[in-house]
Amino acid sequence: METGFYRPELDVATAGAETVATISSDWRESLPVLTADGVTLRELELADAPSLLAMITTEEVTRFISPPPTTLEGFEHFIRWTHQQRAAGKCIVLGVVPHGMSVAVGLFQVRSLEPGFSIAEWGFALGSPFWGTGLFLTGAQLVADFVFEEVGVHRLEARASMQNGRGNAALKKLGAVREGILRRSFLRNGQYHDQVLWSILDTEWQRVGIARREMVH
Repeated sequence: METGFYRPELDVATAGAETVATISSDWRESLPVLTADGVTLRELELADAPSLLAMITTEEVTRFISPPPTTLEGFEHFIRWTHQQRAAGKCIVLGVVPHGMSVAVGLFQVRSLEPGFSIAEWGFALGSPFWGTGLFLTGAQLVADFVFEEVGVHRLEARASMQNGRGNAALKKLGAVREGILRRSFLRNGQYHDQVLWSILDTEWQRVGIARREMVH
């Protein structure tokens, strides 16, 4: 999924938007710490900048996402920007911290597409040493639970490059619905690529949660 790192035009696109969503926790003051088997999701801290620089700027990771910062200072600026966006009610970014570690090795980003956060887009980036470990699926479930139940999201969209087989398979496994192809919608290294548009509705995620709980019991 294409994570949207800080770009000035994102500020312009959401400037003046009024947040009107009904929420059950004031996540705009501070994000909660979300924990499940093997992983903790929490708000990014400046101490995460070195590990994020090392983990998500490799060719393996960046080939399917918007270009991340390329310097330590750039990541520090990005982290400060995420705090500002969260306080403004426009964007939620959670760092992925594997159990046994203290710094983030990836992140989930959820961005409001309209005032009120009822329609949002999400993306992620995770260091390749942690691919195939189950961290993504567990983390994605935590994020989806949070945005649907606490933030008030009604529709959660994702865009994944057609060539991103791992990302598209993960979205399908989560229960997302493939809606269509966005032709030549992702610019990477001077070339436009097709993307798959996926979505999950709050009512669908409720059913997924019920099924998940039934499997546990």
